[in-house]
Amino acid sequence: MLYDVLVIGGGHAGAEAAALASRAGARTLLLTQNLETIGQMSCNPAIGGIAKGTVVREVDALGGVMGRATDMSRIQFRMLNRSKGPAVWSPRAQCDRALYRRAVRQLLEAQPNLRFAQGTAASFVIRGGRVAGVVTKEGLTFEARTVVLTTGTFLRGAIHLGLDPQVPAGRAGESPAIEISQAIAAQGITRERFKTGTPPRIDGRTVDFSRLTRQDGDAGPYWFSQFERTEHPEQLPCFLTWAGAEVKEIIQRHLQESALYGGAISGRGPRYCPSVEDKVVRFPEAARHQVFLEPEGLGTAELYVNGLSTSLPANVQLAFLRAVPGLASVEMTRPGYAIEYDYFPPTQLYPTLESRALPGLFFAGQVNGTTGYEEAAGQGAIAGLNAALQVQEREPVVLSRDEAMTAVLVDDLVHRGVDEPYRLFTSRAEFRILLRQDNALRRLYPVARRLGLLDEAEIRTAEERLEGQETALREAAETAISPGTANPILAAAGESPIGEPTRLKELCRRPGVTLASLLSATGSTVNPEHAEWADIEIKYEGYLVRERDAATRLAELDEVPLPATLEYHSIQTISWEAREKLSAVQPTSIGQAGRVPGVSPADLQNLAFAVLRQRV
Repeated sequence: MLYDVLVIGGGHAGAEAAALASRAGARTLLLTQNLETIGQMSCNPAIGGIAKGTVVREVDALGGVMGRATDMSRIQFRMLNRSKGPAVWSPRAQCDRALYRRAVRQLLEAQPNLRFAQGTAASFVIRGGRVAGVVTKEGLTFEARTVVLTTGTFLRGAIHLGLDPQVPAGRAGESPAIEISQAIAAQGITRERFKTGTPPRIDGRTVDFSRLTRQDGDAGPYWFSQFERTEHPEQLPCFLTWAGAEVKEIIQRHLQESALYGGAISGRGPRYCPSVEDKVVRFPEAARHQVFLEPEGLGTAELYVNGLSTSLPANVQLAFLRAVPGLASVEMTRPGYAIEYDYFPPTQLYPTLESRALPGLFFAGQVNGTTGYEEAAGQGAIAGLNAALQVQEREPVVLSRDEAMTAVLVDDLVHRGVDEPYRLFTSRAEFRILLRQDNALRRLYPVARRLGLLDEAEIRTAEERLEGQETALREAAETAISPGTANPILAAAGESPIGEPTRLKELCRRPGVTLASLLSATGSTVNPEHAEWADIEIKYEGYLVRERDAATRLAELDEVPLPATLEYHSIQTISWEAREKLSAVQPTSIGQAGRVPGVSPADLQNLAFAVLRQRV
């Protein structure tokens, strides 16, 4: 059978690529080494966090599976950064690892255009200079019009535990993918090495919880998915402890036995998720480091030791674990390890995530030099969609930086590249107040509707939700509240009373006053969940206007095209560094050129003048 889209890999990028391609109407095949590990959470069993939670909601708005699977498996939820502005409110859920994996498989199998096959891709079928399928190590050939590569850490993956010989593996207990990496490099695509790591797991029955700080989740209702209201499983607490002076001393004494510091690893690791060895070396003045004990699931006592990622030998890991308060008698169920793997610098891709060197081949996830489940999912959604749209001869999806946090991720990768595993933060987005987790559906529903990614029930749910939000905003502007009704609410929020009837919109501008409480007091039937969006729109109206104006100016620059044949090295008025960077990235517009690292405002101005002169 000839498939429209063939997705290699069943992790978080692969799951979304397969889901979105099939929703777009493409005949899709998901090819993975082990069908039982589709949706596997290889490291921390958690979804969301700073900027990441917004990406999950964006993928959900397009019809992806991560948000729904999280709701079906979450065992603790917290909205991070509630004390700060809404631009950085960040939903995060701890999940039952097994339930999450089963939920992803269930959601994917509900897609009628999607098929599955088990096997290891080894080489490409190439016809007419473009990819036409893959051949597996098992000798099977799967033909496809496009291929999406989402192989995570499996490409020539090697696990390091102390200074023992490295173990070829994509993750613990699973074989690496070697041949397909070599096949990609044979196409003239540059490959490099990164590393990441995972901490040890422990038996929760051997922990002294009386010495730990308990952390319960938020009690209020929250769903990542904007289309379904799944009943959540039982909720569990996490626990906080510390790695102090004794842990630090043990690690310093054994530092040269670490794979990272003993010279066994050459790939660069993630700055924002450092190993405990990195913490000890890079932050010598720190007296202690936080350690979070997070449950792996409802049916197990095993705990994930967040904060102690390491590549030290197993006996050293056990020693420093037992030096952590509350873990003096702990039993380690699995040691942590570092893994080194191939990635392909993403400046070799178009903004659609298609390879510049091999048409029809798309890349998504850690193969693009990123880290994190959510970053992988966002790329998978974009790559899978564009692979399907290319086959259907439809316009590709290239979201703008003011349209989606996922677009910031993709634009950064393609035009700025990576020199360490890339992690998304709200600080990377210049329009972060526009790109909030609460308005993801409003931003991306038009895209999902236009591309036919949602069924009738989902369309109805989305439109009811968006109309409810508009109703809340309209009632806030039109409804007045009496002093007798409003003043108790104002007093509870520490705000001064009013002496005459006042519009809800005016009172809602006060920091401690919520629109939901005001609407409820006036007898409104508006859903409090819908009122949250309107509340933020009112409180941050001035900031939103300024960001939208700035986004409009950026869009104007993005519409000024750069010729594909432009010889940057011949433009003497821009710096040598800018010429080198622009030649490598090949931006398609003035706006994209301005986001390339090393291109100064003066370089950008001179580039614009040079292009205008060529047109005359």
